Amino acid sequence: MRNIARSIAIFTLGALPAFAPLPAMAVPGQGIDRLVDALALDEIVAVMREEGLTYGTELGRELFPDGTGAWGREVARIYDADAMRDALAEGLEAGLVGTQLPTVLEFFETGPGARFARLEASARRAMLAPDVEAGAEEVAALAMRDETPRFVLVDAFVEANDLIEANVAGALNANLAFSRALLDGGAFGGAVSEAEILGDVWAQEPQIRQDTTEWLYAFLMLAYAPATETEMQEYVAFSRSPAGRDLNRALFAAYDEMLTEISRDLGASAARLMAGQEI
Repeated sequence: MRNIARSIAIFTLGALPAFAPLPAMAVPGQGIDRLVDALALDEIVAVMREEGLTYGTELGRELFPDGTGAWGREVARIYDADAMRDALAEGLEAGLVGTQLPTVLEFFETGPGARFARLEASARRAMLAPDVEAGAEEVAALAMRDETPRFVLVDAFVEANDLIEANVAGALNANLAFSRALLDGGAFGGAVSEAEILGDVWAQEPQIRQDTTEWLYAFLMLAYAPATETEMQEYVAFSRSPAGRDLNRALFAAYDEMLTEISRDLGASAARLMAGQEI
């Protein structure tokens, strides 16, 4: 399920000079709305929906080779942009309670983070085109081989945010949720056990890791190409700061919960259709 893995990847952080710690505070709803806008989450969610619809179509061809219009309607319902955006906002609000929201907002609204968020959103949309994705992966592979200065900065950013491990874990969680929903819905007719599902999902880990790594570096190299070396260094520095770490944890938790629920819903809908039930 490469597209599920991809959908978690890439909400990264910003770069910011160190600020004095601010008092812990509960996150107000208005602050979260500002953060969602500053992080360009509406734009990211729109792209994720397009990725999801494409993935759903591909999955439908595997599950229902004779076709079913009901599946397409279910995929469109499940990948609802407003619901996805609201889920991320709620996850951020829950995850950022007691953190340094003013510091984060200052960076992403008026600091370098504002530019980075838009660069990320633009690159994410560009990579919907297969030729752009393939070209970006080729450029990233060459940069990785030669250990170019820009690759070294991007690599430091990936490490600072633990992007590979977090994305791989999220993808495995999503795939497990999908398979369990199929099992619970009777799609396997009792022929598959929970242990077999766990083993199958875990067996996907090496391929998910490879796909995630290739796509992630291609995306970041493309997105951050216009950024200066100083801006990239600031971005890495913020990622390592307390505010940056708090935001990163909250973002990944929000994405993980949202995408796991989407996968569970896809699995449950598929199981009902396989059983010939009306949806």
